[in-house]
Amino acid sequence: MYSGTIVPLMTPLNEDETVDERSTARLIDHVRSEVAGLMPALTSGEGWKLDEGQWTDIVTYTVRHSGDLPVLAGIQLPETAQIIERARRAMDIGVDAVVVTTPFGAGVTQDDIVEHYRAIRAATGAPIFLYNEEALSGNKIEYDTLLTLCEIPGIVGIKESSGDAAFTRKMAEAATGIPVFEGWENLISAASGINGFIGPLANLEPGLCNAILVDPTPERQAEVDAVCEKYGVFKDDWYRWVKKELHTRGIISSPAVHKDLR
Repeated sequence: MYSGTIVPLMTPLNEDETVDERSTARLIDHVRSEVAGLMPALTSGEGWKLDEGQWTDIVTYTVRHSGDLPVLAGIQLPETAQIIERARRAMDIGVDAVVVTTPFGAGVTQDDIVEHYRAIRAATGAPIFLYNEEALSGNKIEYDTLLTLCEIPGIVGIKESSGDAAFTRKMAEAATGIPVFEGWENLISAASGINGFIGPLANLEPGLCNAILVDPTPERQAEVDAVCEKYGVFKDDWYRWVKKELHTRGIISSPAVHKDLR
């Protein structure tokens, strides 16, 4: 069962927007000793903007350099059929699981969400990490729906990014047997009972992320918040600022972001 800090990897890009394999390897080596898993091509990895080739490259490079760390590939596409196709490709590449949002659109119902995940699992056999968020998909998974989804064989984790610590605590207290991960740095200490954390700070300071999971005190939370403010983790374009710091440290060769995000 997954636990601890899982890093949603940045996608190191060259200036020509190809994925930089050497920088990807250095980034993985930078966090390797402190994290329990690698999550490429999620939001922090600009996953919703990557084209098919870029997505394939970052997932392939992550698997290639992962060593004994599990790889959970983010898939941020609007429709179930698209996700099924990409999940099959991810499994062919050799990932351990896929991380999937709900279908995109404000009109998506909770029944639609359940059928979405059931269809992905049935068509691919891929272990699935549920990603509960609203900023990208335009909708979110309600509590009772999450409980229903946890009964589907092959659900292996929840990235709970609702931004509501009370909701996250309630989900953790439900004791479904599916690990719950907080997705917001500023809510880690308030989300008691969680199994771990998944957030962009783990690219820079995975040891600090582990420390607050062990010691979720107000003092430790204040330390995490201060570091996030320092490195721009709380900004709307956090991926840009985290890349800038990784570049400053010599971990990635370029701070370039996807052209559509410039």
